[in-house]
Amino acid sequence: MSIDAIEKARKLIQKSQKISAFTGAGISVDSGIPDFRSEGGLWERYDPYEYATYDGFLSDPSKFWTMGQELAEVILKADPNPAHDALATLEKSGKIVGIITQNIDNLHQRAGNSHVIELHGNYLKAYCMKCKKEYVGETIHRRVANGDIPPYCDECDGVLKSEAILFGEPLPENAMANAIEVCKKSDLMLVIGTSLQVYPAAYLPQLAKNNGAKVILVNLEGTNRDGVADILLRGRAAKILPEIIPKE
Repeated sequence: MSIDAIEKARKLIQKSQKISAFTGAGISVDSGIPDFRSEGGLWERYDPYEYATYDGFLSDPSKFWTMGQELAEVILKADPNPAHDALATLEKSGKIVGIITQNIDNLHQRAGNSHVIELHGNYLKAYCMKCKKEYVGETIHRRVANGDIPPYCDECDGVLKSEAILFGEPLPENAMANAIEVCKKSDLMLVIGTSLQVYPAAYLPQLAKNNGAKVILVNLEGTNRDGVADILLRGRAAKILPEIIPKE
């Protein structure tokens, strides 16, 4: 990664007025949340087709929540890192039209971003499968971390399900539609910490580009769609974003 590329990215951000960000697991690695697919990640210890499918949850929710016990411990300990903080700074400048994220860790909101579209839901939200009562915050997940598996509703005794989207489960209502609108509004998209492997979400940077946006891609390794980038920056998001996003 050259100093010239960093400078070009900084100047492009400075002159752009409608900036979106599309984020994946890589932005949260420096918060202590490993990419599920990476070495040492969750899928190395838990077969996702056994522990993280919607049909599997319906037949035996304890398997998801057994995995969720470990996930809760990781997410509840995590704090936003400098990459999240940089995007929050960008929102304060009035240039952000939306953050589209594949992450379920709630770190963008904690950093200060308000317009966050969660394509895969939010692990720190849950609801009762029976009465639909909603649970927001850490309470349920601290119960899970302490071995309350599966957790049950305190009103009707129905099984609770995290809002995190499982394999085979539809994306949250309106999430993709809202993401598409953000892409169409953007004059610049920052693609951060995603391998662009999961479709249809992986096509969103191309959609933004097709609608006239420039694309800056920040990732530690190569992606399936590097060709969509106008500027390609290899490295950790927590180091690169503070270098290219102007401080207040």
